[in-house]
Amino acid sequence: MSDTLTVTLRRMALLALVGSSLGGCSASDEPEQQAPVPHVRVETLQLQQLAITSELNGRILAPRTAQVRARVAGVVLKRVYREGSDVKQGDVLFQIDPAPFKADLDSAQAALARADATRYQARLQEQRYRELVNDKAVSGQEYDNAKASLLQANAAVAEAKAAVQRALLNLGYATVTAPIAGRIGRAQVTEGALVGQNEATPLATIEQLDPIHVDVTQSTREITALRKALRAGQLQRVDADQASVTLIEDDGSAYPLPGKLLFSDIQVDPSTNQITLRSEFPNPNLDLLPGSYVRVRLAQAVQAQGLSVPQRAILRDSAGVPKVLVVDAQSQVSERQVVLGSVQGDRWVVRDGLAAGDQVVVEGLQHAKAGERVQIDPAPQATSVTQHTGQ
Repeated sequence: MSDTLTVTLRRMALLALVGSSLGGCSASDEPEQQAPVPHVRVETLQLQQLAITSELNGRILAPRTAQVRARVAGVVLKRVYREGSDVKQGDVLFQIDPAPFKADLDSAQAALARADATRYQARLQEQRYRELVNDKAVSGQEYDNAKASLLQANAAVAEAKAAVQRALLNLGYATVTAPIAGRIGRAQVTEGALVGQNEATPLATIEQLDPIHVDVTQSTREITALRKALRAGQLQRVDADQASVTLIEDDGSAYPLPGKLLFSDIQVDPSTNQITLRSEFPNPNLDLLPGSYVRVRLAQAVQAQGLSVPQRAILRDSAGVPKVLVVDAQSQVSERQVVLGSVQGDRWVVRDGLAAGDQVVVEGLQHAKAGERVQIDPAPQATSVTQHTGQ
């Protein structure tokens, strides 16, 4: 009886062991749960007119700069203007001691009066001798001498008048005025300083700040490529008076007032192989100061039918080659290498690699992988894809 019980217990234990084994195999054979399909947002590319722009580095320049200099020698009595203020053309800036010039004027006026008196006497004598020579009372030689004296007296009066004019000018030059309107800097001389016409140091400097000029440079390689594209009909020319010119400030924001392109230089700088382009911007608040380095976004041509993508859609491989993720009609992701053109605000112009109708991933790039399927989410709101032209 004991042996039978033992055999029975052993059989029950063996069955339990086999059952647990089979249970484990069944659990491991169940299929794994599939990962969720990534969600992305896409932009469907459309052909549109694009402004081909270039962002160029440059420097702000004052359109007019005038050095205030003394035009007569003398001692500075007073500085009239406030340093760093805005002045108008003709405003008084310095006062040079006028006393010597007033004395010169008085002397010149006295010399003019003396010359007038001499001419008066010479005219009377010429008139008398003219009558007497007709009556043969004086010789022709005496009349000729009287006439010559009158001519000399007339010349002396003219010379005296010129001396008075010169004295008046010098007296006026003693009051130093602003030759142009603009902002004036600090004074280079103080009261009591002796100044003169040949001084190397100016009294002060005035710079016109409104409007302001910005000179930028562009490589001849870029200009040559642009001209070739224009000649081939790939791009359309933008007239200088219609070109969009935007100044980019240090924080990356656009200066609120648009500029205009004045001209491009006709000579290439041999040291840099670049050409200078000058633009002009309104500067009513004097926010732009000469000498500052800035960037200018310049519209140089128009592409009638082109494609662009948001900058956030661009990926780069280890070699720096740009690429994008494209979703096909079966919601499958593929990778496309692209050739990029210029930057247009927050977008890249695409020169090659994409076509109209392509769905480019713009959100969810970190989850989407080439060869896998994705779920396209609708855009949060309807937006029209417009090309930023810097205006």
